[in-house]
Amino acid sequence: MLFLRSALFQIWFWFASVVINLAFLPALLLPRRATVAGAELWSMATLWGLKTFAGLRFEVRGRERVPKGPVILAVKHQTMWETVAMHVLVKDPALVLKRELLAVPFYGWYARKMAMIPVNRGAHASAMRRLIADAKAALKGDRPLVIFPEGTRRALGAEPDYKPGVAALYTLLDIPCVPVALNSGVFWPARSFLKRPGTIVLEFLDPIAPGLKRPEFMRELVARIETASSRLVTEGQAEFAKTTHETRTISEQNLP
Repeated sequence: MLFLRSALFQIWFWFASVVINLAFLPALLLPRRATVAGAELWSMATLWGLKTFAGLRFEVRGRERVPKGPVILAVKHQTMWETVAMHVLVKDPALVLKRELLAVPFYGWYARKMAMIPVNRGAHASAMRRLIADAKAALKGDRPLVIFPEGTRRALGAEPDYKPGVAALYTLLDIPCVPVALNSGVFWPARSFLKRPGTIVLEFLDPIAPGLKRPEFMRELVARIETASSRLVTEGQAEFAKTTHETRTISEQNLP
């Protein structure tokens, strides 16, 4: 049943992606907002498919902790889910992403049009200068900055590996940073086809006010995200275990 529901979602995901990507091609010639609307529609369609076919819902906590005005959202990265959901959870986010993704057909075209922030991780100082310049441009448009500090998806239990980009944004832009914890990896394991039913929880934590030195900021950021994410993972694992137990009990009761 788990495989079947995951397969149904995958069929829906590819169908919706193809239809929306093709339908919004003309948006590349229109103002940027038209492409943003396409990304939001694609995200909503994907989340609907997860709920409908895979039984995977989500819950958001702590929205009230996000301050108004310029802000950095530093999001734990466990799976593809959060890259999809941020287009729905935040208005017109400026996502920091790997420059290589701009070469991906359709995705790269739309990312350029939406003025996402590409990072060349091999360029070092020049990459940091470009990152800050692009981030300032996004902030002028009242867009929240969204960065996955570890740069790539990390499996449950993997050692944290936070990159310096988030510290550069925090110190050079002098704006608050909101750590974001989640437990998506419990239900959508990294690089896994299977999607487990349950409720992904994403939690906005208390913002880190500007003014900390880089080492102090990084220690605080890692501690907050990892502590809260561990708590949410434990919560998610308990929910999944309970659901699995109840399903097995019902199945056994229905046996002749």
